[in-house]
Amino acid sequence: MRNFENSGRSLAAGRHGMAATSHPTATLAALDILRDGGNAMDAAVAACAVQSVVEAGSTGIGGDCFVLLSREGSEDIVAYNGSGRSPAAATAAWYRDRGMTALPRQSPHAVTVPGAVEAWARLVHDHGRLDLGRLLKPAIELARDGYVLTPRVARDLSLQAELLSRNPAAAATFLAGESAPEMGSTQRQPALAETLTAISRHGPSAFYTGAVAEDMVETLRDLGGLHTLADFAAAAGEYVTPISADYRGHTVYECPPNGQGVVALMILKILSRFRPSGDPLAVENLHREIEATRLAYAARDAFVADGTVPVQHLLSDRFAADLADRIDPERALDPLPAFDTVEHKDTVYIAVVDKDRNAVSFINSIFHPYGSGIMSRRSGVLFHNRGQSFSLERGHPNELAPRKRPMHTIIPGMVAKNGRVVMPFGVMGGHYQAMGHAHLLSKIFDFGMDLQSAIELPRLFPLPGGKSVEAEERLRNSIGGELERRGFKVQPPNWAIGGAQAIWIDWERGTLLGGSDPRKDGCALGL
Repeated sequence: MRNFENSGRSLAAGRHGMAATSHPTATLAALDILRDGGNAMDAAVAACAVQSVVEAGSTGIGGDCFVLLSREGSEDIVAYNGSGRSPAAATAAWYRDRGMTALPRQSPHAVTVPGAVEAWARLVHDHGRLDLGRLLKPAIELARDGYVLTPRVARDLSLQAELLSRNPAAAATFLAGESAPEMGSTQRQPALAETLTAISRHGPSAFYTGAVAEDMVETLRDLGGLHTLADFAAAAGEYVTPISADYRGHTVYECPPNGQGVVALMILKILSRFRPSGDPLAVENLHREIEATRLAYAARDAFVADGTVPVQHLLSDRFAADLADRIDPERALDPLPAFDTVEHKDTVYIAVVDKDRNAVSFINSIFHPYGSGIMSRRSGVLFHNRGQSFSLERGHPNELAPRKRPMHTIIPGMVAKNGRVVMPFGVMGGHYQAMGHAHLLSKIFDFGMDLQSAIELPRLFPLPGGKSVEAEERLRNSIGGELERRGFKVQPPNWAIGGAQAIWIDWERGTLLGGSDPRKDGCALGL
């Protein structure tokens, strides 16, 4: 039970449907779709389209998405990989020959063909009830008529003003002169409204072929990109088989690689070898989480890519036990396997459950805040920079190659028990997401916390590849010194770590309970 003398939010509650997103306008749009007879998939796509406008720094039609769907609470979960591929002409050797060791963020080479629009259309066609035009209408109206910048969106925009100023189309769209507009300002994206209107009328072909595709390809090629109209026309996601692991009597489902969902499951399998107790924020418990994360992420960067990944080995009990045995309860492990990585901070996650208990776990991203910072000149498409996740190292599993998908950090999650789904959930924050999944589930299942209380706990994250640990202020003050004594280097994050949404399905009482992260602007609301 929540202590009402402490600051924080109450759980959202409902019976006939619920949506949890990181922006209130998106949550309301999802509920409107449910009221109009749409199902959870319809509502999730409508909410994501709205966020592509009002939270453009986090997501958009220039990005990718992954989705998990449970139909009527069934544990026969559908997974969809909506991540895009590199151009057919792109090879790691081409970049190495030009002296590159990594792909620059604000360059066309960081842009893979966006997969989101194809995924939205395919999922709505196969699993929705309403047409795409109805679902995109709220986003179109907001882009055309204007929307108000909320506090977190305004702050993210202010931090990326210099990046956006270097691209004429992006600067004209998002900036007021040379600076970012303040919170409470009204912003419009008329070019994006026209593009969304074309998609609403003609489907994904309006994005991947024709005038919009020509504009995107011209924009990228004029900057030196290798993209062609054929690359865009060939864009297609795919249904994939979910992977899973058991944790404290529950089955946790994730999308398979090229996403890092396998890493979340690895962390949970390591943590399952221990029995936490006492305060969920006690240094002993968090020390184990840090070390489990460092070990699992080291394995991630050695194995996870688009292609053959030894998932069975990575999720084996033997491998989990071996990693757990390496954890020293008093000292930071040193050394860990060396690997290169890129920082990633922005994404949106959406959870929706409808009256029939269809449950959708939906995540959509443009990678860094405001992605590559490159916007197509006429169509208003802000491109992600997902290609930065490729390695240019010769022979690396994640080495860039023609029409290949990079290793992805965005991961939707789903929890089931006794043959029925009980919780769609997700955690934003790029590399943090895998640890975030494990951290959230541990607090719920190991310590009996409700969704909202678990989401609001302060967070920490060991940056991949070393002993540096980002910790929010409360943890720096309470256990920062002890973590330093154990060999970690504790530092403040650039901003709050991640964001989360989750919906709990109470089958016995026929109710829904939702939580949403105060680190973002959004909320969970029920019908």
